[in-house]
Formats: sequence, C-alpha cells, structure tokens
Amino acid sequence: MNGPSRPNSGQDISFTFDGTRYTARTGDTLAAALLANGIGLVGRSFKYHRPRGIMTAGVEEPNALVTVGEGGRAEPNTRATDVFVYDGLVAQSQNRWPNLSLDFGAIFGLAAPVFSAGFYYKTFFGSAKRWMFYEHFIRKAAGLGNAPREADPDRFSQRAAFCDVLVVGAGPAGIAAALEAAEAGKRVILVEQDDILGASLIRDPQELDSAWAKESADRIRAAGGHILTRTTASGYWEHDLVTLTQRLAEPGQVPANGVAQRLWHVRANHVILATGSIERPMAFPHNDRPGVMLSQAVRTYVRRFGVCPGQRVVIATNNDDAYLTAHALKDAGAQIVAILDARPAPAGQANGFTTFNNAHPLATKGSRHCLKSVSGIVDGITKSWDADLLAVSGGFTPVVHLHCQAGGTLEWNDTAQAFVPAQSRQNVKTIGGAAAPAPVFSSAPVVPAKKSFVDFQNDVTLADVDLAWAEGYRSVEHLKRYTTLGMATDQGKTSNMGALARLAEKQGVAIPEAGLTTFRPPYTPVTMGLFAGTAAKDAGAHKRRLAFYDVHAAKNPIWQPLGYWFRPRAYPMTGESLAEAAMREARSVRTAVGMTDVSTLAKFEVSGPDAVKLLETVCATTVGKLAIGRGRYTFMLREDGFVFDDGTIWRIDENRYLLTSSTGGADRMATHLSYVRNYLHPELRVSVVNVQEHYAGIAIAGPKAQSVLATLIGEEPPRHMSTIAARIAGVAVLVLAASYSGERAFEIYVDARNAEPVWAACETAVVGTGGCLYGLEAMEFLRIEKGHLVVGGEIDGRMTPHDLALDKMLNKAGGFIGAAGLTRPALSEAGRRQLVGLEAVEGSIPEGAMLVTPDGKSPEGHVSASAFRIMDGGSLALGQLTDGFLRHGEELIATSPTRGQRARVRVVAPHFYDVAGERYRD
Repeated sequence: MNGPSRPNSGQDISFTFDGTRYTARTGDTLAAALLANGIGLVGRSFKYHRPRGIMTAGVEEPNALVTVGEGGRAEPNTRATDVFVYDGLVAQSQNRWPNLSLDFGAIFGLAAPVFSAGFYYKTFFGSAKRWMFYEHFIRKAAGLGNAPREADPDRFSQRAAFCDVLVVGAGPAGIAAALEAAEAGKRVILVEQDDILGASLIRDPQELDSAWAKESADRIRAAGGHILTRTTASGYWEHDLVTLTQRLAEPGQVPANGVAQRLWHVRANHVILATGSIERPMAFPHNDRPGVMLSQAVRTYVRRFGVCPGQRVVIATNNDDAYLTAHALKDAGAQIVAILDARPAPAGQANGFTTFNNAHPLATKGSRHCLKSVSGIVDGITKSWDADLLAVSGGFTPVVHLHCQAGGTLEWNDTAQAFVPAQSRQNVKTIGGAAAPAPVFSSAPVVPAKKSFVDFQNDVTLADVDLAWAEGYRSVEHLKRYTTLGMATDQGKTSNMGALARLAEKQGVAIPEAGLTTFRPPYTPVTMGLFAGTAAKDAGAHKRRLAFYDVHAAKNPIWQPLGYWFRPRAYPMTGESLAEAAMREARSVRTAVGMTDVSTLAKFEVSGPDAVKLLETVCATTVGKLAIGRGRYTFMLREDGFVFDDGTIWRIDENRYLLTSSTGGADRMATHLSYVRNYLHPELRVSVVNVQEHYAGIAIAGPKAQSVLATLIGEEPPRHMSTIAARIAGVAVLVLAASYSGERAFEIYVDARNAEPVWAACETAVVGTGGCLYGLEAMEFLRIEKGHLVVGGEIDGRMTPHDLALDKMLNKAGGFIGAAGLTRPALSEAGRRQLVGLEAVEGSIPEGAMLVTPDGKSPEGHVSASAFRIMDGGSLALGQLTDGFLRHGEELIATSPTRGQRARVRVVAPHFYDVAGERYRD
C-alpha cells in the first residue's frame, strides 16, 4: 500500500497501533499513516463484528473508529480520518476480542439472519425479571469503544464571538467568500474542520492551488478576519447562533496551552455555508470489505498524503468525478484494471482506461485484511478482475445539516439525485458543492440484498430495509428506528441516501416522496467536557466566581453549587461536621450577629417614566405606592397563574427601582423581563439593566446587626424594608433593610470592583461583636424556621399565590402577568396542595419525604424542606399537602423509602419562629 512518493516537508514521527510501533510523517492523519504502513484492517463493525478498513478521508468515516490516547485522555470512537498523528500517539482498535485479527465476536456474523432488523423488539420481551436477565448481556454487547475509567485531566474552555459574516468551510468557495467579505470591511470568521485551508485543491489541482489558499488566508487576516482551523460548526440555532467545536490538541495529546478544546458561541449577521458534499458508496454484496473505498478518498490519500491504497484497482462509478481518481492512481504508478461505469455511454475521460459501460459491481472476495478480487455485471454478463482496491463513487450528497438545523427547507435535484438547500429561514446562504453537487446517472441495478450494506457502522443491509418494509414500516423515521439506520456515531452521512432510495423503490415512488430524516446537532460527536467548559470537573455545571471568592477560599469552606455559582455552604471549625458548623452559625445569627455573601441574588435596575407600569406587569404585588427609600416583598407569576419566582422591589429614586429575585432563577428572570419589555410593552419608556454581577452583596443579620451597621456607616441604619445610601470603609454602598433569617437584618450592595474593603470592614465588626460568617446551610435552617419560601422548594412551578398563602398580597387592580390565569376555576377548587408546616412528633423528618395518612394510603403531599429547631431542638419542616390549610393539627407519616426513614408529624402553620415579626422590626 505504500505510495510512490511521500511528502518531503513532514518529519518522521512514531505512533503505535494495537501495541505495534509505526512511522508516520507530520501532517498525516492516522488513516493515512495506517495505509502508508500497509494496514488494511482497522476495526470491526458493531453488530456482526465484520472486518472493516478505511473507507473515507473525512469526518463521514463509518468504519475506522479507534480509541486514541491513554488513561483519562483515552478518546473512544475517534475517526482515524479525523485525527492528525503526533509523536507518541497511541491508538487501539475497538469492538474485538481477543484481538483485531482473531475476533470471537465474528460469530455474530454467522447468526446474521437471527440479528436482522427489529431483533431487539422481537426477542427482549416478557416480565421485568426476564428483562433484568437480558440486560446483563445487552450491556456487554453494547457500544464500540470503552469509555475511560480515569478522570479526564484535560481542560476545556468556552468563548463567545460576534461577526458580520461567518463562513463555514474553507474550500475554494468558502475562501473566496470570506476574502470578498473581509476586504469589503466586514468582520469575518472563517472556520475549517481540517488543519489546512483549501485541502481539496491538493486533491484536485485547478487554476487555483494551495498557494492561492495561503495567499488568500493572509489577505483575510490582514483585513481583520479571523480563521479557525480544526474547528467544526457543530450546531446552528435560533437567531443565527452557530456553535463551533475547536480542537486545540489532537485526541489523547497533552495540550500545549493547557486547553484541549474550545466551544465557541458565534452570533453572526450572516452565515455562508460552504460545506461541500459527501461521496456516496454503492450497495452490493460484501461492499464493506477492507479495500473498498470511496473514490475521492483514494484520490486524497494519493495526492495529499502520497499514499496509494492499492496497486491493482477497479473503479465503479455513475459520474465523471471517479475518472479524476483513475488519473491520480495512474500517475502514482497503480494499474487501473477496470472502470465500471453505470452510464450507457462512454465518458469523455475514459480514453486510456479499460472502461465498461452499463456496468455495476456485483461482489468482492478477499481475506479479513484485504481485497483480492472484484466481480461485476457488464451488460448482463458477469466478469471478474483481480484487484486489491475497489474505488466506488455513487454520487454526492450535499452537506445540508446546518442549513436544516437553521430551519431551512430542501428540494430534490434530479440531476444530482440529491436533496439540495432551498429556502432559508435565517440569514444563511449555501454556496459551492453543497448547493450544486455534480450530476450522476440515476439508474441502479437490482442487487442481492443480503450482505449489501447501506449503514456500515451499524451493519444495516438492504435486506434489513426490505424486511422493515415487509413488516409494515413505511415512514423513513420508523425505518430509521426499527433498523438503527443512521443512528451510529456517523449519523448516516454515507448511508441515508442509499437506504432512502431503497425505501422509495419498495414503495414505488420517487425518492422525494419517501421522505427524509431530521438533521440534528451536533454535526460530529462532541465531548461532554466541552459543554461543561471550565467547570468540567464540577458535574458539568457552568462556573462563575463570587466577587469574594478568594476571601471565602482562604477560610476553607464547604462549597455548594447554586445555579452558575459555587457558594460557601458552611465554614467548619476544626473537627466540626457540616451539620455542627451550620447549627453553630445559625445560633450565632439568632443570639448575636452573622454575616453572609448574597452577591449571587438576581438584581435588575428598572428606570424611566414608565418603570412602575413595567414592574406592575411583572410583579403580582403593587409597586406604584412605594415611597422613595422604601421596599417590599414581591413575587412573579407565569401566564398560567403559577408562582415562578419571588424577591424584593425597592424604590431608589423617583423613576428608579431595584428588583431582586432568586439566584437560580436569574437567567429566567432576565429573559422574562426582556420578553415583557420588548414584546408585551415595547411602547414603554423604561430601561431594564441586569446588574447581578455589578453589585457584590453582603447580608448582616442578628440581634446585634443594627448596632454593628450603625458603627460601620456612622449613622442610624434604615428601618425594616427601607433603604439608604451610605459609605463603609470609604466606599459608597446601598443599604437595604430586609430579613430572610427572621432577625433584624440588612443587605449591603457595593460595586464589585471595590467590594473587598467593605467585606473586610464588615467581617471585623461582626467578629468583634461575637458573631461569625454563615453559609447556605445555616441560611436554610433560619429561613425554614421562619417559614420563608425558596424557589425550587416551595415555589416549584405548581403552586398558586393562594396555595402559598400569598393571595392577600396580590395587586387588586390586576394587570399583572398571570392575573387572567388565576381566574380559572381549577385553581380555586378543593383538593389542591397547599403550603403547611410540619412538626415531628416522633423521629426526624426526612427531606423530600412523602406525606401519607397513618393508614398508609396514597401520598397526599411531600416535604419540601426540613431542618432542626435552632435553639430548642426538635425536627420541623415545610411541605405541600392536599387541602393543607384545613388540616392543621392532623398527624401524618413522613416516609422516604429510598432512605429507609420515616417520622410521625403534626400539620401546623408554616411559621415556627417569631410569628408576629417583632424581632426583625426591632
């Protein structure tokens, strides 16, 4: 398989495949390196464990899936055609045992008639106990590569970008479009999944060449454009948002700059798709044997990598493009023993080659490692040729995935026998080969269906398509799910059109009438760590640092994820457990003073002459009656009348208000405010600014909070639900008198850039008065005992203001979102769950427990939050209970079967501490 001339520009590097060391050249893909080393067998298919070789030269590769890297960096199911060899690369074949050449799993191929389409549905049924038996074997057989067991040491990052023009694909059409836009003064981003621009110009030299591609790239950059290589446009979303997956290091490689991959969120004014097309294979028996490759892929290996995949070659085609492969192979010293052209008339490029018209491949023969002969039908007569390579070209399928993800439609191009982009719903245009694929000859012979593969990765044959049809599956979507066609990691890039043609043939209709499956993101597989970004080590959550992060970190707190943030859950002293630390902190708030970080609360400044109108649309309580310097508790409803968030509203000035809401609901509230401002009331003269991260927040609470704050600001603190501007440590602050703990409390907001001196001054004063810092766990104890609500617990999207005993606070004038929804009779009928308090009569109340009657009937509610009394001991909780307002005094069972815990509880009012509210008004 060694080519006649390898590129001289690359250096020799070494890699291993299945434990054997080989040599490659820099710039080689792993597939090119394997072919250069004479390796034809690279993998086994999923279901039948059939021997498979390299079929393509791009991301559409269905066969050559390997595991690259070791330990936590091992990346399974990596396409050998889409990883560039680096010195020390380690690759392993997959889905075989004990080795690639001798795979005992190949026995499944002998049982192919049993494992035909719908095998799972026809076999694995019966009782639940029987399914548990099946599951053991299914899990062992599932998948191709094995996920690594070690932690991934790599880091991932995310970036956002904006541009006037985003060009996807750096072939000749894409480069030209990006160059034109950049030199017209547009902000341009050009992305290419390969590591070079204009790779097709190496495969097919034209008037334009690779030197033109390099010169154009320099001009694009000089005009201010940005070029990203090894970057795939993985998804196209609403409002011309395109996600890009950028590889900064190859799979398994230690990243030079510490970041392995980057996820880009690019918002573009206009998107140009120059994504090209994918060559289609042909369906005939044993068309999956190593040594059967796509024609353009063969040409790529010859001209770009200097690797000739075979010396005696048969070419099968229905179009002109394959003749370019014939010339490339001939120039490389290979012998073209036959060209099987499906078209009835000779092609113009057929001179100099042994060409047969009305000819189709019939079958292949060979070993598990290589191809030995090809048979075909020529004008109805069977012929055979000795060959070690069969290059096939069944036409071209435009890459329309992003166009369709953007909501675009497709139309059938009869000349190309393919779907091409039609109307676009967003600001996107498709150019080049993706818009106008090469013409093909449409007729195809009837071939034996068995072992004629259409989906190479999932082992779906024409016989499977025929069986699905015979068993009543007419929709292409049903066919897909019944046969698993197009559901592998390649998402049917080489298989869908062949299967669709067969389905249309069975139906006796044209291909467009048979339908088409849905193109969903991502275009190619994306590692889960990339979605997590910098928070990949934190259960996939996005991660933002508090303004006071370093201050907290120095005290070694227990951290807790909350929304995007990690906040201190408690500050344990030596030997303290979480519960002990939280109870100590909560008691400090009850008896002296405590201080906590509330920076993450959602905060919005609403200003303008129509600020009240906007706020009384969003908030279900009155706003207009607030005096300057005063605030009040408020809550917000969905349009159906259910509470979805709560917070406070403060009148800072004549036409300026500060609205706070929950940390976890910050993004949701920002979207809601934007919707009201821009869609429901675009006529309002009002501005809404999200200031969540502009202000750092500190809460000081407890009987001594007022004296502590008076010392800090040098004046009398504001009374409850009032606000003043002040200075602490010489820094301007806004002080709000509001309590979440049930004690006299204040929230201090300060520009986050100047916040540390304020924190230091507050901490010194609090600790000096016998207080301490407290975290989320103590905050939870305090708010449960006081009966305050939390979003996600009591406010869970299913409760109305009446259910939460908030209905007396509703704006009687109406006009707020959700007011109409509250008029529905079902929301005032008996039998709704309502907020209650629960006291333990016996045992400790488990959080999340079901509430059942002592006779053990169906659950009538659940525990939303539980805690221990801070000063007096004993277990208490908040919960939701059917007709709960009428059931005070009733005893129930709180049971949690998953924890094996239960308690006897008494239903009471949901306020356990200072019911009259005297302490926070003192």
